Amino acid sequence: MTMELEMETEAGEEICSNLVVRKARISDIHPILSLINGYAAKGIMLARTEFEMSENIRDFTVAYTDGELVGCGALHFYTPMTAEVRSLAVDPRMKKLGIGRIVVEALEQEARENELHAVFAFTYVPGFFSHMGFIEVDRGSLPLKAWKDCLRCPKFQCCDEIAVLKALCDDPVLDIPARFTNLLVELPQVRR
Repeated sequence: MTMELEMETEAGEEICSNLVVRKARISDIHPILSLINGYAAKGIMLARTEFEMSENIRDFTVAYTDGELVGCGALHFYTPMTAEVRSLAVDPRMKKLGIGRIVVEALEQEARENELHAVFAFTYVPGFFSHMGFIEVDRGSLPLKAWKDCLRCPKFQCCDEIAVLKALCDDPVLDIPARFTNLLVELPQVRR
């Protein structure tokens, strides 16, 4: 999909930009890695490798303007009812222009098309997700989180991310019934 957006910079000047939002391709791997690993170097995101990106490129949606990657995010399926919004990143020069919101909305649309009940995320910016209809939840109430990601995280023993969830249908899986307990694992808790 291609969108023409009227955006404003923090200084208030309007920018008209042709924003293209689409599913990622193999050719997007290196720009995505550059964006994500830039944040990872600051301890804000998990670093990704070319191998991981190659395996998971179909999870990603990208946003380009003027041929330059300005945002990305992935929808990673965990159960037949839930998926995680992850690796959400916006070019630091393009923050506050609504690109993150547009990427998350595209991922939510993909989740709806796949008839998922809910999407969740782990974040350091719960306010962003709150404005998009997500609610904070106890991380232990969520379906299995990829242990391979958690185990290699430098913050594994003192995780400080906040779990958020958004219901996508009338009978959301906010409280997972007992029949799904085999899908749950206890995730690292925040140390205080």
